Amino acid sequence: MPCTHLDAAGHPRPQLVRDPDWRDLSGPWRFAHDDADRGRSERWMDPEVTGPFTRTVTVPYPPESAASGVQDPGFHPVLWYRRTVELDRPAPGRRLLLHFGAVDHRAEVWVNGRPVGSHEGGHTGFTCDLTEAVTEDGEQLVVVRAEDQPLDATQPRGKQDWRADPHVIWYHRTSGIWQPVWLEEVPEDHVTVLHWTPDVAHARVRARLRLSRWPGRALNVTVRLTHGTRVLAEQRIRTEEQETVFDVAVPALRHAQDLDDLLWSPEHPHLVDATVTLSEAADDTPVDRVASYLGLRDIGWDDGVFLLNHKPYFLRFALQQGYWPASHLAAPADELRREAELAKEIGLNGLRLHQKVEDPRFLYWADRLGLLLWEEMPSAYAFGTTTVERVTREWTEAVTRDLSHPSIVAWIPFNESWSVPHPAHVPEQRHFMDALYHLTKALDPSRPAVSNDGWEISAADIWGVHDYTQHADVLRERYGHPSLRRGELRERWPGARRLTLDGVRHEGQPVVLSEFGGATFEPAEGATWFGYDTVATEQDFADRLSALVDAAVDAGLAGFCYTQFTDTEQEINGLLTADRRPKIPLAELRAVLTRTRADVRADAASR
Repeated sequence: MPCTHLDAAGHPRPQLVRDPDWRDLSGPWRFAHDDADRGRSERWMDPEVTGPFTRTVTVPYPPESAASGVQDPGFHPVLWYRRTVELDRPAPGRRLLLHFGAVDHRAEVWVNGRPVGSHEGGHTGFTCDLTEAVTEDGEQLVVVRAEDQPLDATQPRGKQDWRADPHVIWYHRTSGIWQPVWLEEVPEDHVTVLHWTPDVAHARVRARLRLSRWPGRALNVTVRLTHGTRVLAEQRIRTEEQETVFDVAVPALRHAQDLDDLLWSPEHPHLVDATVTLSEAADDTPVDRVASYLGLRDIGWDDGVFLLNHKPYFLRFALQQGYWPASHLAAPADELRREAELAKEIGLNGLRLHQKVEDPRFLYWADRLGLLLWEEMPSAYAFGTTTVERVTREWTEAVTRDLSHPSIVAWIPFNESWSVPHPAHVPEQRHFMDALYHLTKALDPSRPAVSNDGWEISAADIWGVHDYTQHADVLRERYGHPSLRRGELRERWPGARRLTLDGVRHEGQPVVLSEFGGATFEPAEGATWFGYDTVATEQDFADRLSALVDAAVDAGLAGFCYTQFTDTEQEINGLLTADRRPKIPLAELRAVLTRTRADVRADAASR
């Protein structure tokens, strides 16, 4: 029976599934801090060296967190992990792969004392081929060294604090392994990358396929797209190359009046199942087979509005930090699902993933449940050549990993000039901003990209503005005029930075209030940061939220993103508490967040 998107739930790579040939390595590993960085010289990766590994950590939770069982948030720049695994040597023509979802920040991996791989970049994954390191059937030793320098400001860190204790809007660190580790046995020639780019207007889907190596012979690639029991397309091509790009015609999309059951949207998150089969061209002998899924939808912008499936669509977002009190940036699959469900339940149609490249399992639930996402690169905090190299490499990996998810509708390489602190005055910083925008569009031209969200806007398909005024009448004055559709911002400096850089011209981009609100309700005892304002009671919070959201809805904006979705450590200005409880009754919260311009104006007329 073919795999469907329903079978991908819980799989660490839900858009490229081989069932059932994978094995989860989550759970207890032996663990050691290496503050003196002597592990390499003392050969901690060797099977006979066991002495340093005196503690146990629960993977994939970072050792700073309670869920890991270690819960040591201090400065420990080098971490070691060790565990044994029962394995059989793969049969001839088969390979054994070890996948890491994310290891912050730099990782080296050994099996039986033999190096099998390394990676730099704490928010994207990598794969090690273990085949030659598994010398015989039985117990195999896996050792991982992770390095995460807490004081390195050129390291993309997002909201992870560089100080010993969290301050202002930065949080406890997430070091080492923080996404799933898993094993997979594959054929020698196998699919490593599978991308889908829908084109509804032209009734087709573009497929991009990459193999593990140059095949050295002709292979058939068969793609089958189904929606429920309905076959939408089946197409076969022949390839002799490692990477192949081809279009799959979807005739059902040509019937313009019969698309409601096919198109993906938050209201109707229809998913199309895809099966890709690789076979020998000579005799059609199977080589590899993977299951995937996609959403048929188009994203765009024009005349100051955001477009979903070629129709105006108002964005109702909250800023999501993707942080849990007991597990920091990591979370079990059930909590990732619940996060998407909660956003929908309170009336949002999207989340802005803030300073985090989210776990693919969360992206799966956003795809399946119908939630729009803006994906944002975690920032570094000191500009220079090293920052350019690191951010560019990791952002490229993030975009190419996630570009097939229908939920992702915008890419955000920079936030508030954090990796580029002076783009108005340092030309190379603005060049980097603009270059990353253009790189993003080269990797994925199908979505909007924003070089710098918040202010100092340069190259951008959406003008995202951050404005934390607590006065609804001020929001209406700034954004409630018809000329906003033409990009006319009446105040160039509503905050500490100017909104647009010199020479930037409006060409129909939507203006989105991509951060606003942020009022703190019920600050915790001993709180060190109180948000952008404080309110004293539940009713005060409801009134403030309602007034600000009404102003954003009533203005000439293309959408809003409220700060923030949940309380996060000392940043306690969420719509929900840190344990995901609504600050006001859920029905009342939903009523506020789903109000339309017509609702606001009808209320005004009745007063």
